[in-house]
Amino acid sequence: RWPSLLKYYSHSDGVSWLEEYKARHSAGLEAQRIVASFSKRFFSEHVPCDGFSDIETLGCPSHFFEDELMCILNMEGRKGLTWKYYAKKILYFLRQQNILKNLKEYLQRPTERQSFLEGAVLIDQYCNPLSDICLKSVQAQVDDITEKVRKVLRTKNPRHPSLASKAGEVLIPEVELQRQVLDAMNCVLYEQLKYKGNELDYYNSLNSYIHQVLIRRTGIPISLSVLYLTIARQLGVKLEPVNFPSHFLLRWCQGKEGSTDIFDYTYIDAFGKGKQLTVKECEYLIGHHVTEEFYGVVTSKEVLQRMVGNLLNLGKRESTDQSYQLLRDSLDLYLAMYPDNVQHLMLQARLYFHLGIWPEKVLDILQHIQALDPSQHGAVGYLMQHTLEHIERRKEELGPEVKHRSDEKHKEVCFSIGLIMKHKRYGYNCVIYGWDPACMMGHEWIRNMNVHSLPHGPHQPFYNVLVEDGSCRYAAQENLEYNSEPREIPHPDIGRYFSEFTGVHYLANTELEIRYPEDLELTRATVQKIYSSGKE
Repeated sequence: RWPSLLKYYSHSDGVSWLEEYKARHSAGLEAQRIVASFSKRFFSEHVPCDGFSDIETLGCPSHFFEDELMCILNMEGRKGLTWKYYAKKILYFLRQQNILKNLKEYLQRPTERQSFLEGAVLIDQYCNPLSDICLKSVQAQVDDITEKVRKVLRTKNPRHPSLASKAGEVLIPEVELQRQVLDAMNCVLYEQLKYKGNELDYYNSLNSYIHQVLIRRTGIPISLSVLYLTIARQLGVKLEPVNFPSHFLLRWCQGKEGSTDIFDYTYIDAFGKGKQLTVKECEYLIGHHVTEEFYGVVTSKEVLQRMVGNLLNLGKRESTDQSYQLLRDSLDLYLAMYPDNVQHLMLQARLYFHLGIWPEKVLDILQHIQALDPSQHGAVGYLMQHTLEHIERRKEELGPEVKHRSDEKHKEVCFSIGLIMKHKRYGYNCVIYGWDPACMMGHEWIRNMNVHSLPHGPHQPFYNVLVEDGSCRYAAQENLEYNSEPREIPHPDIGRYFSEFTGVHYLANTELEIRYPEDLELTRATVQKIYSSGKE
């Protein structure tokens, strides 16, 4: 019934399958109950931090609960959009909590037991919790590359110690034998498998995720270095990570082990096809001189810090993702490693405040900042005051505003909820999820958007639309037209408002229909009129 659960059982286990079935069935019912409740509870706001509290105290095995959520997400067809939307949010939360717990356990281990590859996988998993990423699978792919290197090595030196069954457990002391390993690695990675630094699309977040590096065979200096270092160590060559500015490197000792002389090392550029560099060539690489401290080895925690820092910078750059998910995820990771970093705590508080989510958590962060650094009282006080005002306004909300088309003030509203539209000026496709009889934005927005230049200005209906690029916009009626070729709108929030895509329009879910009770019939009538007989 649930084949994806097989991995949790061993053939040697004495299992009561009836009891397991009952437990999985009960977990499924509980998951469905919770998912169904989320739309009603959280339609008007972002799911709050305490919104997941009943999930954290589940009375059933978490893997059974997750399996039901995956069943919901994998439902075929264009129905159940709201269930899928909230199942995804719950699954995202559950997996991230589990990964964060694993990361904290990893950081508490002795340094020698902190695998660079495992750290990279944990970051990858946290930023992609719905993807099927596991250390075992990634390690198997790395092992496969290692075997290819051994095959090349065998043709060059059949008696090489790296070919022994326990190779990797013992480091190879001779520099020349180490060089043979690195030459074979460069042959396999860069000539046979065509790995390369992604110069053309350097700032793509996929370059930072180790499972994507293995799939796409491209990455940035630090992700390729983690792969290169891992393979080398499995073949008995000790390479060490170097936190070089602007370009992450590895170092290979040519002198006495543990030497503090930077000239006793050769530096390896995994981004540059494994090229071996001198100190002077490292400076040519970045175009300026650096002090000796930048040639020193760094810990696995510092490597993860730099990987997360890269993602943080990408999260700040992303302009299309209005939820700032990458920035939020990378901030979570950074603060898991450095929970008292005031700069990043303040960034997190400002981000949540900007998004209008989790005001109670914002207050907790601000109080923590104030305790760590009282000199921040100005910025903390400002945010705290406005956050408390936000909480008070939320308490005063009387419930959903219901808009009836029969009201005289709504007579100019031509379009209805769920219709697929096209913007006349910008050409984007979108779906309507809300409307106002006139522009309800402030004077500054109206001025910035040059609304007064429109023939009807702000005194015309305006529509809330979900756009195919993932953004949400507020469009004037005169700028919208029916889409002659309606298609699904790939927007992350589509399930928040709609339960189904019929092929030509969206059906509002229960909560949206409560707010626009007369729109559904109008949408159906409009669609029948426009798209009947397959003609506009």
